[in-house]
Amino acid sequence: MTTQESSFLNRAVRRRTVVAGALGVLAAPFVSRLAFAAGKVIRASTPGPDTEWQSKALQAFKAELDKSMPGAFDVQLHYNGTLFAQGSEIEAMQRGNLEVALTSPSDIAELIPEYSIFTTGYLFRDAKHLDAVYDGDVGKEFKSKVASDLKLQIVKSQYLGTRHVILRSPRTVNVPADLKGVKLRMPGSQAWQFLGNALGASATPLAFEEVYLAMQTGTIDGLENPLPDAIASKFYEVSKQVVLTGHQVANVFFTMPTAFWDGLSDEEKKAVLAAENAAKKVNDDGVIATENDGKAFLEAHGNTVTTPDVAAFQKHVLDAFVNSDFSKNWPKGMLDRIGAA
Repeated sequence: MTTQESSFLNRAVRRRTVVAGALGVLAAPFVSRLAFAAGKVIRASTPGPDTEWQSKALQAFKAELDKSMPGAFDVQLHYNGTLFAQGSEIEAMQRGNLEVALTSPSDIAELIPEYSIFTTGYLFRDAKHLDAVYDGDVGKEFKSKVASDLKLQIVKSQYLGTRHVILRSPRTVNVPADLKGVKLRMPGSQAWQFLGNALGASATPLAFEEVYLAMQTGTIDGLENPLPDAIASKFYEVSKQVVLTGHQVANVFFTMPTAFWDGLSDEEKKAVLAAENAAKKVNDDGVIATENDGKAFLEAHGNTVTTPDVAAFQKHVLDAFVNSDFSKNWPKGMLDRIGAA
């Protein structure tokens, strides 16, 4: 190679190096912004449709986080049990495959039997009573137990609504005996199945996302759900009667894996709590408003709404729970503490 050729080659290499370096400098901010934009992934799963109040609350949670800490989190919402089926969320969180689930007291009771007390029918008076219990000393003890035993962080309780019996075909229902032989869809846990049978029906386990078709085809005779959920899922299209048993003032827990929660900075935890508080308000206010209008809506859509002898249902259900194996695990005096909250 001649001296001239060598000099030309060296200049070319230097130019390529300078250009590559310049491109790297130019690209760095974009790479940095992309990495930041991805944020910490929060996958949230719910069995309900995106029109349900719990789903709208998740949407509010995402919006609030995006507003308070832009780019810090990537909240991904999954509806209709498409990511994880109802009842499988706790295991998914424990395995690190899910960051947010709306868990039920029955889900937790399967793993911590002493808190099956929260699955009892006619336990809570209303949404305010729910909050008084879960935000008070009883709730603190419960959340601590869940954190230590299940490695899950209960961030907040959300009002799901008061549950009633919904039937595919009209029938006279005044007392629990009137539901004898009715195949009543319930979630699959033992506590849910027990509640369905305590109502006088034949509890039938079925995933939430399968209920509409099962009602349509007659695989089940009915279900029990809060009115807002029934309306959001359009169960009124495949039902003819709603029996206002009011057998459970229900809630779900906005839950995260403890490992994920502990990995958040203090600032991030504060933002998550604020976002969930905003989400809870969206949920609870929406559920209560829909309940207030629910009877008229269902009647307008072809359902007869009836009121049974609620006292008879209450006695039958409470007697069944108090005299069951479930009650043997309840902490001493807990029933009275809940009632006094």
